[in-house]
Amino acid sequence: VGKYRKALKLMEQIVPAYRGKPQAQRLMFIYANTFYELEDYYLAGYQFERFEQSYPSSDSVEVAAYRSARSFYELSPRYSLDQEDTYTALEKLQKYLNKYPETEYRSEANVLVAELRVKLEKKDIEIARQHLKTAQTFGSYKPAIEAFDNFITDHPGSIYRKDAFFGRFKAAYLQAINSIPSLVDERLVAARGYYNNFAKYYSETELKEEADELLEDINA
Repeated sequence: VGKYRKALKLMEQIVPAYRGKPQAQRLMFIYANTFYELEDYYLAGYQFERFEQSYPSSDSVEVAAYRSARSFYELSPRYSLDQEDTYTALEKLQKYLNKYPETEYRSEANVLVAELRVKLEKKDIEIARQHLKTAQTFGSYKPAIEAFDNFITDHPGSIYRKDAFFGRFKAAYLQAINSIPSLVDERLVAARGYYNNFAKYYSETELKEEADELLEDINA
């Protein structure tokens, strides 16, 4: 790290002097890479992006594009925080993969994309669970049902998909049994429909036993 800090001080002095000259291309790549090695990913992402735009025919442009996208990945926060940087990272990585389909970094980039998607899925499933947790306090299970519904639509291949199907069923069940008498039957029928959807896909999961208990209560 020490050598990159020293290099950065030197680069900051000489880069402006070489702007527009033949040596600028190599210097700009080294400059961007210095930020990358120092884990200053905001500046690394920005500088590699500038390099890519300024030197599109460079031999180093593909590496620059990957490190730019990778820098945005490194800026993605843990799932419980605002995910704006995660969406940006996904966009940058996808753009990179589309532009360089034969890249040697393809499998590595795909792993990063998968990680970011799981993070967004975790964020969304936790929001839905939170709606379910607070439903009784606020007197409505509708936001929880809608949140689980949206999750199922938005994340078709998610590892949390079974939790969303179960959560939607449980929210509908709780909505039914906490409803005014005139709405109970209609809502129990709706909840049974959600059970059938859950059981159709996830009859072999650890959630099946609890789902079956809730169904028994509905039938009773």
